[in-house]
Amino acid sequence: MPKRIAPLTDLQVRNAKAPKKEVKLFDGGGLYLSVTPSGGKLWRFKYRFGGLEKKLSLGAFPAVSLAAARQERDKARQLLAQGIDPGAARKEQQRVGQREEDTFKALAGEWVALQEGAWAPTHTETVKARLEVYVFPHLGARPVSEITPPELLSVLRRIEAKGIVETAHRVKQICGQIFRYGVGVGRCERDPSADLRGQLVRKPKVKHMAALTDRKEVAALLRALDDYAGSLVLRCALRLAPLVFVRPGELRHMEWAEIDFDTALWTIPAEKMKMRKVHAVPLSRQALAILAEIRTFSGGECYVFPSATGKGRPMSNMAINAALRRMGFTKEEMTGHGFRSLASSLLHEAGWDSTLIELQLAHRDTNTVRAIYNRAERLEERRKMMQAWADYLERLAAGQEEKIVPIRSAR
Repeated sequence: MPKRIAPLTDLQVRNAKAPKKEVKLFDGGGLYLSVTPSGGKLWRFKYRFGGLEKKLSLGAFPAVSLAAARQERDKARQLLAQGIDPGAARKEQQRVGQREEDTFKALAGEWVALQEGAWAPTHTETVKARLEVYVFPHLGARPVSEITPPELLSVLRRIEAKGIVETAHRVKQICGQIFRYGVGVGRCERDPSADLRGQLVRKPKVKHMAALTDRKEVAALLRALDDYAGSLVLRCALRLAPLVFVRPGELRHMEWAEIDFDTALWTIPAEKMKMRKVHAVPLSRQALAILAEIRTFSGGECYVFPSATGKGRPMSNMAINAALRRMGFTKEEMTGHGFRSLASSLLHEAGWDSTLIELQLAHRDTNTVRAIYNRAERLEERRKMMQAWADYLERLAAGQEEKIVPIRSAR
């Protein structure tokens, strides 16, 4: 006679600790609690139907109590007594009564909406684009609670097959965050991406953004920017980029309301910056001249560099890189982000104060006190550096290969 299983108690369920390997605590009648190494406590009902052993998920503790799990088990056993597979019955019920808000696409939309206030606009656009292009066509309409690790891996393998390994890893991270949000709001029981550790091709080594640093090549680049025959908006954006060396997303989201022509200062709000800090960009005489030129075209709009399609949007995030390709610069030679590397390399080479350069690049300063002091006291030094940089680029484009002369720190 088989040994009778002692029913679980609420205290046993609450006190169950995360083990090194999955542990099953049986309650009887096919019901058991699966305790995972990550600390999850998942109710399962094990049964046989058509000669096959099957399992039915009944929810996670504490959202589903011991008493509630037993009720669900009893309902499943009643279906078995009627010759009905409880797993198949649930799937049919979900198919008939599936709500749109239970799909992966709907859950992802909720999650993105919650993050937008904390993200830079460019990052938000990137996340949305990755979901739209790579995930929604395959998983968007699927009930989020039914998506399995193999299904998600299939999506990621498609991305890998395109040769964009880094993107596959990014998409996996995004999906993992969405599933974990779903667990928190009770729309799914677990994150299937957690089971895919080590399944993807190893990430490629991080490469620095392509940028020209040889003076003759930089001079040729500057002349090509001046001669660009495209739209006025793109031509001005290209000419301004090397003078301010901000990130491409910060440049294309530049607004007229952020520019003070009287003080020659562009103040970028914290929500647009990668480090979520207000960033001041001193504007050289040359930068102001470019802004005055584009002002005659877009001065009545929100964005300095508006989209060609209108609708109150900034120019495309691909516009600058596409223009560089049309001018003959490959992605291995120069990118929109490369203007930052170009400025950093040549300014460091010329002996400028590294702290000034890093501050103007808006890189994170690990010394909080020093970072506050820099932002409050070194604006005038940065003004001088930015004007010296603009003057140097002007001479370089004219064929005068003079070195930039650093100023003595004013501290």
